Amino acid sequence: MTSELHEVRRLLAADDVSGAARTLRPIADALPVHEMASITAELADRAELDKLALAAWAAASAPDNPDAWTIFGYECIEYGVPFAAIPALREALRTGTTKPNLALSELVYAFEDEHRHAEAVEALLAHESILRPYPERYLLTYDSILAGDLDRARAEFARLPAPEDEDWLPARDRVHRMLLRADRVAPVSELDGTDLRGWHYTLTGGYLATLSPYGFDAGMTGRWAYLGDRLELCRHTLDRLAVILRSAALTPSSVSLLPSRSDRIIGLAAAELLGLPVVEYAPDRTDTLVVAYSLGDVDRDLSRALTVRASGQILFEHATYWVRPPAVAADISGLLCQMAVEPWGPHTRLGDNGPETAPADSRPESEIAREIVRADGTPDSGDDRTPPDPDHVLADFVAATRDTWLQGSRTPVKSPGPVRSSFFG
Repeated sequence: MTSELHEVRRLLAADDVSGAARTLRPIADALPVHEMASITAELADRAELDKLALAAWAAASAPDNPDAWTIFGYECIEYGVPFAAIPALREALRTGTTKPNLALSELVYAFEDEHRHAEAVEALLAHESILRPYPERYLLTYDSILAGDLDRARAEFARLPAPEDEDWLPARDRVHRMLLRADRVAPVSELDGTDLRGWHYTLTGGYLATLSPYGFDAGMTGRWAYLGDRLELCRHTLDRLAVILRSAALTPSSVSLLPSRSDRIIGLAAAELLGLPVVEYAPDRTDTLVVAYSLGDVDRDLSRALTVRASGQILFEHATYWVRPPAVAADISGLLCQMAVEPWGPHTRLGDNGPETAPADSRPESEIAREIVRADGTPDSGDDRTPPDPDHVLADFVAATRDTWLQGSRTPVKSPGPVRSSFFG
């Protein structure tokens, strides 16, 4: 602990604020709470975050004032340092803040930002006497799901009345749909700490077409890290898209092309493989397959339009960024990765004089799409650590769950859920 704290102060002295924050994060809970507040105040001062610095100094200088800890915790969340909010809000609740419900709900939001859902559940249960239906009992249901405790989530949802405030209706509907999907998944998938496809569908309502064949037992559990994408992998995810559509007994009437070059390339390839005509994307177009390379790269207005699903519209995304999920959740994700470099984009290669940047492929979109169609989509054998995932396993999964698919809005979940990763710890 002493060495880590020394490193935080060394980084602060060197004006490396982000490095100091990264070093503070894993030790924040173990520090004396007044010391954690003082260090956070120094961080905020260096980063010129005046409101956070003021709240941190106020808490550090008045350690017996529980409302000062509540305000400090709130500001930590507002400024993106939820790890510092957790000990502050715990202290506020321990010392008797005059706003216990605010402190408790903010503590839960901080745990959620840190993907510590089981601890969020524990905090709510420790203060059960003050729980209101919304937000606290709703949060107890939601965080129980993300912690993998479906039995508790079902029990808590049964106690959750219809909200008087209509603004809470979408949230209640969201957890209801998660539980319905979990019921369909359970007979065909384990829903344990390694069931990436089962939990991805339960949480987002989207099918995960493929699993990464590398690092399954080294913290990746079917996810890719950095992906230097290949045409063969694009073909593979499109082949699995076809498996999903057949298993769901759905045949869209067209493929809708999104505006970006990468989206259009993968969309043209999908159309040729599925034997469908192409049309330009329109938000209200029904009975169509919308194809994206990666939704993390689309602009805000398009994301907002895609969040609402027109009747019979299916949204496919080849590469879904799981560390920072896009603003819209795809109905089908080809794969999950931290980031991807398109096969036709600029990339680093080894030249005669060492690494060099190769330019982007400037050929017409249709020509590159035809190369995807001609590519060998045979799955990569990987490191032989990933469980087998043949087409019939995916087909059985879809057949068992398809009556709960394509329902509700495409709301993302900004958490890995019960399938932990080496990235988040």
